[in-house]
Amino acid sequence: MAHEPRQPHASPVTLTLLRGEPHPCAYLPDRFAAEAILPAIVQTGSAYQRLMDLGFRRTGAAFYRPACPACEECRPIRVPVERFRLSRSQRRVLRRNHDVEVDLSVPRADDEHWALFQRYQIRQHDGAMLGTRDQFERFLCDSPLPTIEIAYRLGGRLVGVGIVDVCPASLSSVYMYFDPDDARRSLGVFSALCEIDECRRRGLPYWYIGYWVRGSRKMDYKRWFRPHELLGPDGVWREAQSEVT
Repeated sequence: MAHEPRQPHASPVTLTLLRGEPHPCAYLPDRFAAEAILPAIVQTGSAYQRLMDLGFRRTGAAFYRPACPACEECRPIRVPVERFRLSRSQRRVLRRNHDVEVDLSVPRADDEHWALFQRYQIRQHDGAMLGTRDQFERFLCDSPLPTIEIAYRLGGRLVGVGIVDVCPASLSSVYMYFDPDDARRSLGVFSALCEIDECRRRGLPYWYIGYWVRGSRKMDYKRWFRPHELLGPDGVWREAQSEVT
């Protein structure tokens, strides 16, 4: 079933893109990646919604989409919220986290958040993506768009944080980090389910998850949110049950 990626009456958009330097791909070994980067000229959720339907994502105050040499494996992926159905494993994750407190606020970068981010990066990614505190603040709090934070606490202790952009027809998951000591709770999956539930609460039809990369273990979890749609090279979203196996 095909879905329109943009409003038919929308006026054409001219984008001036910068080309990033090729670098080793973080998802597929022995490949190089590059991005087409759009400076921070987008300041509304509706404009970003149109960009996502052109394959773009936000990082900090800039927007980008893959422009990799000889590779097109990054596919934008989204979930139609009303048709989403929990799997048995996802139901178990909800039961496992019944005692987690969920709180919505503006994005924060205080000492508590920074300490959690450091633990996550060092334990989950060997510190390779840690950066400085200033970079952390710019990455997760410097947004030109309406952006919210969903914080997860156990007995008052911060155990996870999700950053989410708010658009007229969707929530877009930006990043999630959690306490590695609570890895058995599958807080990444739990946060995804909470974001889908927040879409329902707001009456938003789609939850955007970024890119799915065929053959990448890091991105494999995204295919378990079903049904889901992939953006084709022709700019049309199509349900991908048969494509993602």
